[in-house]
Amino acid sequence: MTDNATKQTVLVTGASGFIATHCIQQLLEHGYAVRGTLRSMNRVEEVRKAVGDTTSAIVFFETDLETDTNWCEAMTGVSYVLHVASPFPAEQPDDPDVLVRPARDGALRVLKVAKDAGVRRVVMTSSMASVMADRGKPARHVYTESDWTDITDKHVTPYEKSKTIAEQAAWDFVKQESGPELVTILPGGVLGPLLSPDYSASADLVRLLMERAMPACPRLGFNLIDVRDVAAAHLAAMTAQGVGGERFVCAVEPIWLKEVAAILDKTYAPDGWKIPTGALPDFIVKIGAFFDPTLKRIAPFLGRQSQVDYSKLKSQLGVNPIGNQEMILAMAESLIAHGVVTKSK
Repeated sequence: MTDNATKQTVLVTGASGFIATHCIQQLLEHGYAVRGTLRSMNRVEEVRKAVGDTTSAIVFFETDLETDTNWCEAMTGVSYVLHVASPFPAEQPDDPDVLVRPARDGALRVLKVAKDAGVRRVVMTSSMASVMADRGKPARHVYTESDWTDITDKHVTPYEKSKTIAEQAAWDFVKQESGPELVTILPGGVLGPLLSPDYSASADLVRLLMERAMPACPRLGFNLIDVRDVAAAHLAAMTAQGVGGERFVCAVEPIWLKEVAAILDKTYAPDGWKIPTGALPDFIVKIGAFFDPTLKRIAPFLGRQSQVDYSKLKSQLGVNPIGNQEMILAMAESLIAHGVVTKSK
């Protein structure tokens, strides 16, 4: 981290989000002046409490990815921007543009204002969805920062399209406009400790198992990352030398859903938690896919585990990721602590 952190201001977009709150917490710990954007100022105190801002040090601005309101004011005097905000749906919309438009246009709006304000570097939260969401690569392919999701693949969801298109649009912008410097962070499924009861969609991976919302585990593989590492990668990417113009895979070795369940079961079954550890046969998922949209979405990915190369994350940003077991248990512990999950009867 820079020794002049206290003289530098960082703007974090979507300040109430899971990743954003961890970014803010780490920025405050390192002495940066922090600004945050929110769609509603009603969430200011919630964010302050989550990140431990007891002195009201953070300055908030009410903004929206689809309007110009307050963006110039929020960006004036800012050295770095962590553009974390992006729409994430509870359910996939029928029209992909519902997600594509705000994600793409919001990223371009942030970059344009950042360029006009003289911001040094923008670190944008993209996703492994922009790298590996299609089925075009062979099963043994190792995904790196050079890979891009083929959005013409029929299995790619509107959310995955939105992340891919938004990131590509951002890179096109900085190339055409010769700035600002851009770095993109590509998280997998983000687990780790919650800072508030407002959990992210990624938490459902653990929440659904702990609430026994499924009878058994489909044969699905995941590439996960701890939110603390995601935040650390954002902060490092702000100031690291020679990383402008780089993408960073931010995910570790794959893990089967059944293995996630086994980790939870070993720790929490003695306390009376009923974790579903059995395997849900592929044919049941495929039959159910005719009737259930969620099963329809996951059916094409049964039996697939994707290998990723996260060596750049370690070598260039100095982040040595937390392992699967620790991040899974940290999320489970915080879901219990915040009252998000309770034991099934």
